[in-house]
Amino acid sequence: MTNLKNRKLVVGVGSALIDILAHENDEFLKKTEAIKGGMIYVPPERIEQILSQLSQKPAIVPGGSACNTIVGIAKLGGKARFVGKSGADDMADFFKESLEETHAEPVIFTSPSPTGRVLSVITPDAQRSMLTYLGAASEMSADEISENLFENAVIVHIEGYLLFNRELILAIANAAKNARAKISLDLASFNVVEASKDFLEEFVRKYADILIANEDEARVFTGFSDENKAIAALSEKAEIAVLKIGKRGSLISSSGQVIKVEPMGDGKAADTTGAGDLWASGFLFGLAQGYSLEMCGKLGSACGYEVCQVIGASIPEDGWQRIRQFLAAS
Repeated sequence: MTNLKNRKLVVGVGSALIDILAHENDEFLKKTEAIKGGMIYVPPERIEQILSQLSQKPAIVPGGSACNTIVGIAKLGGKARFVGKSGADDMADFFKESLEETHAEPVIFTSPSPTGRVLSVITPDAQRSMLTYLGAASEMSADEISENLFENAVIVHIEGYLLFNRELILAIANAAKNARAKISLDLASFNVVEASKDFLEEFVRKYADILIANEDEARVFTGFSDENKAIAALSEKAEIAVLKIGKRGSLISSSGQVIKVEPMGDGKAADTTGAGDLWASGFLFGLAQGYSLEMCGKLGSACGYEVCQVIGASIPEDGWQRIRQFLAAS
């Protein structure tokens, strides 16, 4: 990425969503018909119905995969911008103000539709199962995307959920390439990969410079459960390939070399919400700063660990202080 060494900006594009986080048991989860560890789309009435049945008050925070990643980059001191679409309502104001507080730059298109939301049911094993109403987030269109959104960006990070809107994701990718930015794609969820596999193969081949997947996503995409075969297959598709292997850390492949990054901490988690998103924060921040791939992976691991110690996708300030101390000592 040396050809872009004077650029530091990372732009994330994705769904502007409000996260609603609820702790419930597996029996409750079965009643919601959610896919454990996955994501399904539901009408807003279904979310309201489930909310009325919760055993305790949920937490409400700004969210969306790419947004979580961009907020993390901003908290690390990076230059970060988020592009998405919201309603013109109180939730939209909350979303935008929350980004500005982290020093991330929000570029938010607006719609008459309600701001989107995600109900994440968190079970005792720390798995989060998501029920999503995209609302205004689903209305971002290709004709709203222009090259100037990505001017001076070193990386444009696209969440895999946008694979469901092919015209939009192609417009983003073409505009990013025209702005000479590298394109990072997070595969988002195994069921997203299942639903868009043929198009995904073509998209990755043509556009992706950085490909980020967890074990389930990589298995569906490559056909391999074995991590060594999976990272080898991913590495054939992108300049930099990442395979996150949960409590065992991550594998990063580039230029024929595979780097094993050990996990941080003891592997225990209070909640895995945002773990992959914040891992990407550390990794992409490191790339934008010109760190080695190993250091990028370690920083990703530190961010992923800290977010798993709390409920939701927001690392508290004491967690960020530990991350900054780790960075300073490295």
